[in-house]
Amino acid sequence: MSPVAPTHDQVPVLYTIVVFAVVIFAFWNIPGARTLINPLKLFTIGWHELCHITLAILTGGSVMKVCIDPDMGGATIVAGGHPPTILAAGYIGSTIFGGLFIMAGFDTLVSKIMSFVLGVGLVAPLALVRNKLTILLTIMYEGLLIGFWFIDHAQALRWYCLFVGVMNALYVVWDIADDKYFRKANDSDATQWSVLYPRMGAHVWATMWIIFEIAVLTGFVLVGIAAFKRTPEEMYAEAAQFLPT
Repeated sequence: MSPVAPTHDQVPVLYTIVVFAVVIFAFWNIPGARTLINPLKLFTIGWHELCHITLAILTGGSVMKVCIDPDMGGATIVAGGHPPTILAAGYIGSTIFGGLFIMAGFDTLVSKIMSFVLGVGLVAPLALVRNKLTILLTIMYEGLLIGFWFIDHAQALRWYCLFVGVMNALYVVWDIADDKYFRKANDSDATQWSVLYPRMGAHVWATMWIIFEIAVLTGFVLVGIAAFKRTPEEMYAEAAQFLPT
């Protein structure tokens, strides 16, 4: 069997990735439903902006202002630095980060480890949030995260991590959808690329980044398939050695 040929137990993960992509697109764009995923949106947008901030500092720039908002989107205002590198960091960082969570969808032990990253990441944006409903929803998502440790020997964490992974790995899609359907105050990175290099329109940049994200997502899926060829019983036995539930 080829190393990248999915086993019987891995096939559901592949179908679930597609389902999650459709569900996230719907929730991200349907008024009312958007609010229900605000904590995960803040987590996703927050990481994206952190990537911009990190590369701004590393290239000698100064961060003047940061906005992380589930409705307006994210924005990092920078003085100095290397603009192309800073701008590229957002989509690249989101895609790689999402890919790690997608790999966690293939293995219980990895999902346990990544759940700590998610737990901290959900709480961190609350330093900038004053909306009571968003705070309440964040508490609920944290509760789910903790509860999933005790469902089916923490197997449920795999699907939570997979959902978060798809949301981050395909961030460019949601970012552009916000531009198109909601005219958010903070432009998408694709629009910013067209400002930086006006010879190519935002739709061209968007297409290029979507292709990039799909390619990287596919790569992480193949690595996940090859690296975690385990049955549920084997995953449980392995994961039980790390904070057993």
